[in-house]
Amino acid sequence: MHPQVRWILRSQLMVTAAAGLVAWLALGLNGALSAVLGGGIATASALAYVWRAFRPSGQTAGDARKAFDAQVAGEACKFAVTLSLFALVFGTYAQLVGLPLFLSYTATMVVYWVALLRQQ
Repeated sequence: MHPQVRWILRSQLMVTAAAGLVAWLALGLNGALSAVLGGGIATASALAYVWRAFRPSGQTAGDARKAFDAQVAGEACKFAVTLSLFALVFGTYAQLVGLPLFLSYTATMVVYWVALLRQQ
């Protein structure tokens, strides 16, 4: 796995853990679990993207179309996983606390932008 991808996934897990801790201190167990679920959804969708977009396909380094198609497929997989996991959480967790769920999800997604800034 590429070092940049490892950094993103590791950072997403750290942000999720930090959000869970802050939510636990502020809102208790349901807030913490909601925050961990939000960050977990973002991290799981990132893993789905990596699995689909970067799996070996026999493409050559100069085959831009195959590389583009792999990225589009990765984004589609990420979107499907995100929607499915949000539906699962909303459908099964009655004590869900919405604010920490969405704040943690958003904070975990910000890791992508930090990775782009870090690269330059």
